Amino acid sequence: MERKASVQWKGNIQQGQGEVSTESGVLNRTPYSFSRRFGTEKGTNPEELIAAAHSSCFAMALSAALTQKGFTADTLNVNAAVSIEKNGSDWVITHSNLSLRAKIPGIDQTQFKTIAEEAKSNCPVSRLLDTEISLDAVLDEGEARATH
Repeated sequence: MERKASVQWKGNIQQGQGEVSTESGVLNRTPYSFSRRFGTEKGTNPEELIAAAHSSCFAMALSAALTQKGFTADTLNVNAAVSIEKNGSDWVITHSNLSLRAKIPGIDQTQFKTIAEEAKSNCPVSRLLDTEISLDAVLDEGEARATH
């Protein structure tokens, strides 16, 4: 399986801009630029796209891992924060922090933490990223139905 994206960039790094498109059409000539990446101008940037990919991939990996263990999540709310920092003259992605809030009937804290950590490690995007990945996982414990 292969997924594709394409970019067209015009101009220099500071004043230039690009457009990113995906084969699915979800992104269609979506603008990005230096000021969108490092400034306050509205628009997307590579780190935001990595965060979207990481959070959605992790949610699916966790859902699959839960299913294998006999659990079904009512909700998995995942946020990802991707950090980029200056390292000498280069920019480096230094961290991706996954924040998870989950409601999963019939699971205990130990099972939840173990399965979530496994999903973090096994998520294909986590494996791709050559950076520190942290996970803050919270299990909302309401009325637990035994559906295990």
